[in-house]
Amino acid sequence: MKWPYLVLVYMALILAPLGLSWSLDWPPRSFHQELASALGMLAFSIILMEFLLSGRFRFISSGVGMDVTMRVHQVMARTALAFALLHPLLYQGTPSGGQRPWDVSSQLTITTDFFALASGIGAYLLLFILVISAIARKTLDYKYETWRLLHGIGALFLACLLLHHTVYAGRYGGHPAVAYLWIAMTGIAVGTLLYVYVAHPLLQMRRPWRVVSINRLTPRQWELKVRPDGHNGLTFAAGQFAWLNVGHSAFSLHEHPFSISSAPVDSPTISFVIKELGDFTQTLGQIKPGTLAYLDGPHGNLCVDDRPERGIVLVAGGVGIAPLLSILRQVRSNADQRDVKLIYGNRLEEQIVYRQELSKEDTVFVLSEPPDNWCGETGWIDGPLLDRTLSSEQFDNWLFVLCGPTAMMDVVEDHLIARGTSSQRILSERFDYD
Repeated sequence: MKWPYLVLVYMALILAPLGLSWSLDWPPRSFHQELASALGMLAFSIILMEFLLSGRFRFISSGVGMDVTMRVHQVMARTALAFALLHPLLYQGTPSGGQRPWDVSSQLTITTDFFALASGIGAYLLLFILVISAIARKTLDYKYETWRLLHGIGALFLACLLLHHTVYAGRYGGHPAVAYLWIAMTGIAVGTLLYVYVAHPLLQMRRPWRVVSINRLTPRQWELKVRPDGHNGLTFAAGQFAWLNVGHSAFSLHEHPFSISSAPVDSPTISFVIKELGDFTQTLGQIKPGTLAYLDGPHGNLCVDDRPERGIVLVAGGVGIAPLLSILRQVRSNADQRDVKLIYGNRLEEQIVYRQELSKEDTVFVLSEPPDNWCGETGWIDGPLLDRTLSSEQFDNWLFVLCGPTAMMDVVEDHLIARGTSSQRILSERFDYD
């Protein structure tokens, strides 16, 4: 499904409760009252859609990319928080509890039922905590796995609190048709969470992998190879990535996204280039051949298959070389007639991986801290370097594939656009969204 259709489906789903409520054709209240109800409904429906966006469903991420999917997840969560913060502040008048025979549609009064209001207040506070903790996740002093577990549990409680508050305190949510819609949407959202944390691990248990080898490539980079254990392996396209879980149960949250560096033609064995950055990556040297592993993938749309361009420029920074290695190896193994040029930047010479293999290609090595005897490019991958190493024909007609630090990709993308390169010929994927 292409991204315009995904956007239309997304908008239809978040607007469905609002549209159904409007179709009831109840007498309108003041503008502030109606706006308050609308913002509350939009906040709830956006939050329910967040479950789908964060579920790693390939029918979503393959259309726009996992990085775009997660960025939308972040932006919409903050949008929902803004709507939720405004929602109670816009109500006017004095709350009054109990049923009113003359006001069956809650046109004039707002409930003061403690439990109906308490669930809303609880959801109000919990949503704020979830969003702020996600924004500040990298500065918090606990592991990613801990944060992910707490985030998932918190989201589940949030959905339940909002459902109770909407149905029992909302003017429109109490109508049977609207209530049934909210219950159905909440059920789908909670079902998504159960699929991710229960059903999917059960499916993964039927497709285990085993570590074939673990080799140090540079002082802080490793090559990890895995092979399917009792099944045919993984069908993927060059440039994609997978979530890797090594040495833990299929239900464990100890899984991390890594780009596949081997070519599809090399399957069923799959290799990854991994840099030591966090808790798991610092233990790579302790992994033994034969260790049980699980893969969740493939994900991502950093793919060059079926592209019409006659040439490809691969721009890599540091460990961003991994998916570009997969692309380069697949192009060469297929006897692809397209020309390929690689621009590969690192800080130090010792950080270059597969140097002998890449030296056989049309490769420009770039070091920001070169040794005295360095003969290649120096500095950063920026506009002037691209101008020195690429021709006008390459800017005008070739495909560009970027992976690396966010700052590098921003600089390269801006320069390519300034040189007239169409955005349709620039592919990139990011794992850091803020």
